[in-house]
Amino acid sequence: QVQLVESGGGLVQAGGSLRLSCAASGSISSINTMAWYRQAPGNQREFVAWISSGNILNYADSVKGRSTISRDNAKNTVYLQMNSLRPEDTAVYYCNAKRVVLGQALNTYWGQGTQVTVSS
Repeated sequence: QVQLVESGGGLVQAGGSLRLSCAASGSISSINTMAWYRQAPGNQREFVAWISSGNILNYADSVKGRSTISRDNAKNTVYLQMNSLRPEDTAVYYCNAKRVVLGQALNTYWGQGTQVTVSS
């Protein structure tokens, strides 16, 4: 099993920055990709950013150019640095971890989420 704990959310003014953290514990070797998703009230959960064990990166168009996903394997932690925040970035941000083989997710785990609120 893998446990994921997010932190770093909070209230920030538009144009500000936050760094979200996701600490993984348990069967770390069971995962090879980690991602951030977000969900605003009344909206579906949407993809934000993804990072593989080989540090291949992907970003949603909504955050591309403003966000950076990274990982510190020694700390078993993945980060999402968000700059130039906008009110539309307001959401609960969830950490996701998967083991992907040949494009198929064999295991998937979710954190409890951390709230990001961006004021105008």
